[in-house]
Amino acid sequence: MVQTLHGEYKVHGGKLVVVDLDNHDGVLANVSVSGDFFLEPDEALVDINHALNGLDARVPAAAIADAINEALPPDVVLFGFSAQAVAIAVRRALAMATSWHDHDWDIIAPTILPTALNVALDEVLTREVGAGRRNPTLRFWDWNEPSVVIGSFQSVRNELEQAGVEKYGINVVRRISGGGAMFMEAGNCITYSLYLPQTLVDGLTFEDSYRFLDSWVMAALESIGVQAFYVPLNDIATDQGKIGGAAQKRLSNGAMVHHVTMSYDIDADKMVQILRIGKEKLSDKGTRSAKKRVDPLRRQTGLSRAEILAVMSETFTQRYGASPSVLSSDELAAAAHLVETKFGTDAWLNRIP
Repeated sequence: MVQTLHGEYKVHGGKLVVVDLDNHDGVLANVSVSGDFFLEPDEALVDINHALNGLDARVPAAAIADAINEALPPDVVLFGFSAQAVAIAVRRALAMATSWHDHDWDIIAPTILPTALNVALDEVLTREVGAGRRNPTLRFWDWNEPSVVIGSFQSVRNELEQAGVEKYGINVVRRISGGGAMFMEAGNCITYSLYLPQTLVDGLTFEDSYRFLDSWVMAALESIGVQAFYVPLNDIATDQGKIGGAAQKRLSNGAMVHHVTMSYDIDADKMVQILRIGKEKLSDKGTRSAKKRVDPLRRQTGLSRAEILAVMSETFTQRYGASPSVLSSDELAAAAHLVETKFGTDAWLNRIP
């Protein structure tokens, strides 16, 4: 059986790569790579196509990229694309990798919930997407109580000043993704989670997947005058410094969560009394300088938090055709159960004391 297939991949900050091919009983044939990229010498395109012909259609993107790289002479120049980009286009043609527009997206508006429930929902909704019971979803967080959310692999005693935690009544919760601690008071930052199938980042390195999944929010920030960019691996910054960070967790069911927190207007004096890492980073700076580090979105835009959230939601909706959604009663119940049995327990919080 022969299937004639077509795949496309737009390199982040680069060019479009297009692949047309036949899947001949699980073997790639008649492969033709094209696009608006640059390649020297011209004859190298023949080498790329030749490297792809005859490959097993089931091989992963990394193996496809390796086959291309091995076939190319050392003096070949690929400008605006890479062997990895071609591999992603091939995987998309084979329906083993997907694009944003291959999915029906939902978007959940900010909903005030206890922080532990917000954290539990990251696990619940990732599992729901992996099981096919929920569309891929963007969810904006909201909360009222002062909290610190620490990364999955952080030490409680190394990250927190216990005296400050007790003084300010801070609720400490551990999340499922890695990364650093988040100091969260009502209205002081913008937090969202993307729940998606891992096919959307198939073929991307971990580093590239962060930039890829936040391309929409970079466009949203640019529209309100914030020129943001990624600093590897997971920091979001402007020329005035860091504004946020991202974290990911990939589950065995084929789904993943991509989580981002950006500073809107954080109380720097309080933060350095609660977070040990905050104190270390800011110890050589005055309070005024510290505040400049942690109120970037309010200061750089002059907009309210609600206005920025609205721009982000609109940008995502327009780009990917997202539809409004809400948390179901079953999802909320499952999250509440996880709070009782996992995220609200001392055993989970102190698994790394």
